[in-house]
Amino acid sequence: MKALNFILFILCSTALAAQIEIPKASPFSKVEQDVGLAKITVTYSRPGAKGRKIFGGLVPYGRIWRVGANESTKFTVDFDVSVMGNYLPQGIYALYAFPYEDYWEVVFHKNTEHWGDGRKAYNPAEDAFRIRINPLNNSDYQENFLITFDEIDHNSCNMLWIWENTRITIPIAVDTDRKMMEEIATGIKENPTAQTYYEAARYLQEQGKLYTQALLYLNKAIEIGGETYYFYRVKSLVEAALEDYASAIISAQKSLELAQKEDKDEFVRMNEQNISLWREKQLKSKQ
Repeated sequence: MKALNFILFILCSTALAAQIEIPKASPFSKVEQDVGLAKITVTYSRPGAKGRKIFGGLVPYGRIWRVGANESTKFTVDFDVSVMGNYLPQGIYALYAFPYEDYWEVVFHKNTEHWGDGRKAYNPAEDAFRIRINPLNNSDYQENFLITFDEIDHNSCNMLWIWENTRITIPIAVDTDRKMMEEIATGIKENPTAQTYYEAARYLQEQGKLYTQALLYLNKAIEIGGETYYFYRVKSLVEAALEDYASAIISAQKSLELAQKEDKDEFVRMNEQNISLWREKQLKSKQ
């Protein structure tokens, strides 16, 4: 009996050792995108077209699709966002879609436990929301299903789903400004450094708002932290936005000189270009 058990053990061990790992037909992928202060992460698998008709073929119209292959596609965001006007709290969601010939229903789903699309286990009551999107023609053929992001700024981005010659564009909005203004108020109140004032001013300048306040912050940054090419660079941009071209030229010249000392050629060139532009504006304003 012991001999038989030993033989069975050897046979089982040999069978386990003989197992090999093969490449997945639809390889796993992960895309991360920062949007303002938010980080969006999408994990999914990327099936290939392999000469097949995809939408209306491999992916039937009117039936739930897992947005990829294998397990359900996951959308994770660490910041509250809005998707086409629908509020989406930070968290993890499964992405599903119901493709039709003329439009798609895209689903952000709260239950992330289903394998694949869930089929009969899928419950629409667990949707965070659905949105309707018209598919667009993608001029370049996409062999493997692709999820990516484009048109990214501090407050928004587009999530793109591309496969075969079909592209779906999902706009996502992030209320970065509200959070940033809170951060600035807290930072200025609680023992601010020169960098605190500079970062606050740079944000306001990039957003095109509160220029007078930004200028006060920059003067404070220079007072505390001394003269740097990047302090004066942003100061010149703010002064130009206030149409004080004379002051903007002085600040840009100072930034240029400080940049030259540190071999920051790109800042030298940018300041030279702005000085020329602002001198033209200055002349026009006097005519």
